[in-house]
Amino acid sequence: MKKEKTVDFHIKWGWHAISRMYNAYAARFDITMAIGYVLLNIDLEEGTPATKIGPLLGMEPRSLVRMLKSLEERGLIRREVDGSDKRFVRIYLTDTGKEKREMAREGVIQFNNMIREKIPLDKLVVFFEVMKDINKLVEEENAKIKTTEIEELPLD
Repeated sequence: MKKEKTVDFHIKWGWHAISRMYNAYAARFDITMAIGYVLLNIDLEEGTPATKIGPLLGMEPRSLVRMLKSLEERGLIRREVDGSDKRFVRIYLTDTGKEKREMAREGVIQFNNMIREKIPLDKLVVFFEVMKDINKLVEEENAKIKTTEIEELPLD
């Protein structure tokens, strides 16, 4: 099968194009797409537990730790020990972080408005349905793989 005929090729190709566009946009504000996504996923009022950010973004813990350290050094976030449970750390945006978050938010809104202007709603509805179905199938396949891995573990 040629790569151009595979589903994953088109998803990855599309995402890389979007990623390049977002990075070009973000660079004007001295951030990256990845930084923008982290900032967009931190609750403005309540902050966000550090342990929740990684799963929201699909980031590995090591990468997240590096990212949060970098954001803190740049003055975009601050960490606070959770008042009700000292084991947890909440991440809050600084004033600068809020400004950068708003810039990232504007970029996402502009992109989505452009897409909605150029692609008819009925096509977008089908696209969203197909992507939802693909994600469901991928989750089911991942569950099967994990079950198989567990069954294959030796019982010593």
